[in-house]
Amino acid sequence: MQNKKIENKLTSEDMELIRKDSTFEQKKKEKKADKWADKPAMEVRDLHFAYGKNKVLKGVSLKIEEGKITTIMGANGCGKSTLFSLMTKNLYPGKGNIFLKGKNIQNLNLKEFARKVAIVQQYNSASDDITVENLVAFGRTPHKKMMQGDSAEDERMIEWALEVTNLMEYRDREVSRLSGGQRQRVWIAMALCQGTKTLFLDEPTTYLDIRYQIEILQLVKKLNQEFGITIIMVLHDINQAITYSDNIIGMKDGVVLVEGDPEEVITEESIRELYGIELGVTRVDGRKFVLAV
Repeated sequence: MQNKKIENKLTSEDMELIRKDSTFEQKKKEKKADKWADKPAMEVRDLHFAYGKNKVLKGVSLKIEEGKITTIMGANGCGKSTLFSLMTKNLYPGKGNIFLKGKNIQNLNLKEFARKVAIVQQYNSASDDITVENLVAFGRTPHKKMMQGDSAEDERMIEWALEVTNLMEYRDREVSRLSGGQRQRVWIAMALCQGTKTLFLDEPTTYLDIRYQIEILQLVKKLNQEFGITIIMVLHDINQAITYSDNIIGMKDGVVLVEGDPEEVITEESIRELYGIELGVTRVDGRKFVLAV
């Protein structure tokens, strides 16, 4: 009753001011969202890191383009694993900053970060008796309060992650009973269950035979092309990096030596600089390949 009396006292001029104010607030929200629209998915600025006196990264700066697959590569000890750990908040830089869509990741707590970025590490382990579905469901943890059950959205994401990674028929099977390639798909499914637009993969094909290597990389390509997920991964195989990447970041001695389209930056000279070896670069059916000479 009291609210109706108040409404009756509002003049048409008052209502117009309220409408304009509401429109202004909406435009402010839209402008704030648009502010980050043209920002790279991730940007690294003048990053330095050392283990004691051993300087591992020496002023690394780079940009990760949104909606693309970027591969970090280089010889052992070049700094790529340290860079990966810094970009995924597993280490903290001695100097420099890392921005996720324009926001400094040091200002995001781990739960906030996990709502925006998913990570599949090189080495993963789970209890012997956990099933595929239960492990994948852990990907929803950043979106839930303690002891909270699964919501309809949680269940939808679990189903989607199982389906897109071709794991529906294994959902009730213990992860320990799966092959290496199948287990890797489970870890990717758990990461997808987080519902992020950015996915980090640390050497996702390590210890897999060639069939499962290609299967995993084709899945990565599918996630990027069909769902627009930005992929950042570390790979050792140069030919796989050329085939499955939109951009390559080549590192040596803690700095970025090459960065860009693999068709442009992978040359005999760049391989010599990155790895210190002589390899031939040729084309087969229009595709670039690196061969031993």
